[in-house]
Formats: sequence, structure tokens, C-alpha cells
Amino acid sequence: MMSIVTLTLNPAIDQTIFINDFQLETVNRAYDLKNHAGGKGVNVASLLAATGHPVVATGFLGDQNAEIFDRLFAEKQIDDQFIRIPGQPRVGIKISDQQTQRTTEINLPGLTPTNTELAAIRTTITRLAAENNQWFILAGNVPPGIPSTIYGQLIEIIQAAGKQVVLDTSGEALRYGLAAAPTIAKPNLAELEQFVGYALTSEQAAEKAGRELLNHGINIVVISMGEHGALFIDAAQSLVAIPPSVAVQSTVGAGDAMVAGLVAAQTQGLDLAASARLATAFAAAKITQLGSNLPANEVVAQIQAEVVVRPCSAQHDLLQWNTSQLKGVPL
Repeated sequence: MMSIVTLTLNPAIDQTIFINDFQLETVNRAYDLKNHAGGKGVNVASLLAATGHPVVATGFLGDQNAEIFDRLFAEKQIDDQFIRIPGQPRVGIKISDQQTQRTTEINLPGLTPTNTELAAIRTTITRLAAENNQWFILAGNVPPGIPSTIYGQLIEIIQAAGKQVVLDTSGEALRYGLAAAPTIAKPNLAELEQFVGYALTSEQAAEKAGRELLNHGINIVVISMGEHGALFIDAAQSLVAIPPSVAVQSTVGAGDAMVAGLVAAQTQGLDLAASARLATAFAAAKITQLGSNLPANEVVAQIQAEVVVRPCSAQHDLLQWNTSQLKGVPL
């Protein structure tokens, strides 16, 4: 089986603080704290490895206080090809309110690689693209000091080797990355709105914006729409997937799980509807767990069976739709 490569330029130690009825501008009493190795690509790598896929993880990782990453890679049997750089990995603070099932995130900026280290990551990706690795997942924000063109440059290297790329980022990095036409792009609704420069207030508007990306060489566009599910678009059709209700532990990493499920579906040769169902099941299953983990396979399979997949509709307004009527959970 070919390996899947994940790239995380800005990994983080995710600190999840558990508080019931979290309030601003007052004293809150936490009742628990959990630390996990994180960053979007790291999360994707962990989820794919846990479901039996060979995974190579690379990117930049601070060489101080990185034991939590070393343990994760050893436990999940992930091939660690991170480039160590001086300093400590950044911290991402997640405030999880179990009472309201809402999560507040505070993300610190991260370390700045040198030009030599940037050259090293290009060399690493070039080498991995020449090896027996078919899918590359470029995920997460770009650290301070790195050009926003980095993902676009790496996509060109990977595609020149005939390999497939998934892009999951935001801002200018997304803009330059999309220009290089990755195989799959997975913006959320807010990221796509920023890219196109106007509000996307209906499924039809989101579908039209996503389809414009297909016209520039991207094969599949997946748009996470929060409580409204996710929109899956290819040349032939546009589908909306709505997950069943689940008990939410933390919404952190739901998008990463969707990427993992989407790539798992591609390795199985599934069509768009089946891919939407599996990717959405991964996302819904992930938010029932802490860290970058999924529940047992039979639980994921049950959620997958309950995912509703339907055609995109002009009738669904993303602003006015009454979310109390929704079956699904935030993705």
C-alpha cells in the first residue's frame, strides 16, 4: 500500500481546557486540562494511521519540548520526517464548554524557519514525491516569515512527479495554493468567502463559487459549512452531506478528520457520494473524541450509515435556515 504524506508547517501542542458555562470578562473554573500533539497535518496523519493507512509526516517542528509529538508518532507508527528547528512548538489553547458544546480557540503564531530550513522542506517534499507516496496533504496555516507562495510551490513539485495533492489552508496561502490547482481543495465557508471576496449566503452561491475552482483545474472541492454540513463538488455533481447528531466532546479537528476521511475514500476509489459519506462520518466521529482520535471502527461505520447525502439545493439559505431543525452537528 502506498503511503500518504502529510505536511504541517506550523504544528502545535493543543491544550484543551474544560470549563462548564464559559463566560467572558469573569473568573472561570476549569475542571480538566488535556494536552495533545496537534496542527492540521499532524491531526490528519494521526487519524489516517489509526485507520490502517501508512503515513509519512513532515514539516517543521521545534526541537524543544516536542516529546508529545515523538510519543504520538511512535504510538501510531507514523514515519516522522519532520525537520527540527530551534525553539518550542507553538501552543494552541482550546476552551471546551461541554455544557453548551462550544469550543473557543486561541492559537499562537509559531516558529519562523530560516531560508536554509525552507530549502530543506522543498528538498524533503521533492524526495518524498519521487518515492512510493501517492497522496500529499498540505494542511494548516503558514508560520510567520514564510512566503504565502509556499504551498503553491510545493504543489507544483508534487504534481510534476505525478502525485495527488489535497490543500487545506486559508488566507493568502489558500489563494496561491489554489492557483497551482491541487487535486482537492477543502476550504470552509468563511475561507471561501474570503477568497472570492463576497458573502456566500446559500448553498447555491457556495456551489457556484466552488465550481469556479473546478474551472481552474481542481478535481474536487469540499466546502465545510458548519451546522449546514459540507458541500462536495466535482465535474459531474454537487452534493451536500449532513451528519447525524452525536455527543460532542470537542469540535477541534473536525475539518482535519474530514480531510482524512476524504483521502481514505480516494485510496479506496469511492465515488463522490460515498466519499462524502465517509468523510462526513470521520468528521462527526472525531468530535466525539478528544485529541486526534476516532472511536471504534463499528461506531464510525454506524455514523457513516446515518449520514444524509442529497443534491445541492437552491432552497437552502445559509443565513436564515433555522439551525434548530438541523439533524447534523458543526463540521
